Amino acid sequence: MALWAGRFSKEIDETVNAFNSSIAFDARMYKHDIQGSIAHATMLGKCGIISLEDSQIIIKGLGEILEDIESGKLEFDPTAEDIHMFVEAELTKRYGDVGKRLHTSRSRNDQVALDLRLYLRDEIAEIREMVRKLCKVLVELAEKNTETVMPGYTHLQRAQPITFAHHLMAYVQMFIRDIGRLDDTAKRMNVCPLGSGALAGTTYHIDREMTAELLGFDSPMPNSLDGVSDRDYCIELANTLSIIMMHLSRFSEEVILWCSWEFKFIELDDAYATGSSIMPQKKNPDITELIRGKTARVYGDLNTLLTMMKGLPLAYNKDMQEDKEAIFDAVDTVKLCVKTFTPMMETLTVNKENMRAAAAKGFINATDCADYLVKKGMPFRDAYKISGTLVAECISKGLTLETLPIEEYRKMTDLFTEDVYEAISLETCVKGRLSQGGPSPDAVAVQIALAKEKLEA
Repeated sequence: MALWAGRFSKEIDETVNAFNSSIAFDARMYKHDIQGSIAHATMLGKCGIISLEDSQIIIKGLGEILEDIESGKLEFDPTAEDIHMFVEAELTKRYGDVGKRLHTSRSRNDQVALDLRLYLRDEIAEIREMVRKLCKVLVELAEKNTETVMPGYTHLQRAQPITFAHHLMAYVQMFIRDIGRLDDTAKRMNVCPLGSGALAGTTYHIDREMTAELLGFDSPMPNSLDGVSDRDYCIELANTLSIIMMHLSRFSEEVILWCSWEFKFIELDDAYATGSSIMPQKKNPDITELIRGKTARVYGDLNTLLTMMKGLPLAYNKDMQEDKEAIFDAVDTVKLCVKTFTPMMETLTVNKENMRAAAAKGFINATDCADYLVKKGMPFRDAYKISGTLVAECISKGLTLETLPIEEYRKMTDLFTEDVYEAISLETCVKGRLSQGGPSPDAVAVQIALAKEKLEA
């Protein structure tokens, strides 16, 4: 019989019980449920709400249950309504009336709100470290490629010369912002709902400051209605996870392009690619394709949470049980993707020659050709037109700006001399972009140093 069955004259229908149950997915919070219950029992004993002896027995019993679950001696009961009722029922089975005293001055509403915050707080810390490790891998790869020239793109058209390091550091900045968002989410969610009761607190003289401190929270939640009905932290975390996935998906799309024969900028290690069942020549970037697909899944989790909460009156409603599957899925998906993406990036091979060849054929030094004339006194718009005309000339003759004869340059203006070839060299173009945040090796070195500083903070 359910622990709450006193009001009811008969057993709940089996199909309703299965429909109502959440043990299948909230069992993962067993550590956090026991952690919260130990803090609650400690407070009950110190406040004299239950005897110190009973408090100590409960704490001992909860510790034993935790050990038995982790050793495999105690298995979760699939017929239990949720992890909270499972732990309390097991405690009562072992210690009788003493176990029944644990739930004094507490509701499952504030209990589940507590467990979820504790669980997600730990998950945020783990994801943060995983993203940080990814950033460090990207920084190390960037340090090896500060002079690896490649095309920078707009509209997926070759635009201006950059370096592979410069490109990688753009993603490092994205992921550093993601770490900041994780930190912000963790800070805002680090308030304790325990003691809110079902919605209106309790008549017992509990010490909410004590339980908050025991559990590592900054403070108790100020309002008991909000304490049991708030799921902003789930939505905020799901939003942050969605942004992480968006960044991973953008990066994955580029990896997919770079692996293709049309680009061949990089080659993935054999351990992080798959083959075809019928085409023996294939080497498919399946990891990045799956990440691209799983991004939609995390977006769906965010939308589930937003839609679930949008029409709920205060305080707790059973709809909110749907929060866990969505946020758990988002957390699991991000962890799996980052865990796989990181070593894939760490082991790839950079085809530097192909990157430079693509940069040379894309006329991405045309702006630098115009700047060369501007520095000799020509108005930019006139220089821009001449540079464009020269590109058209190169295309018609199958040449590049670097191989176009000086005579063709001088037909446009006498300002061109032999030093134009040095000015439009791809290496010169990259090294000359010394502005803060730019692609020159010196500018990227500053970016790397700043990133390292932030990642170690």
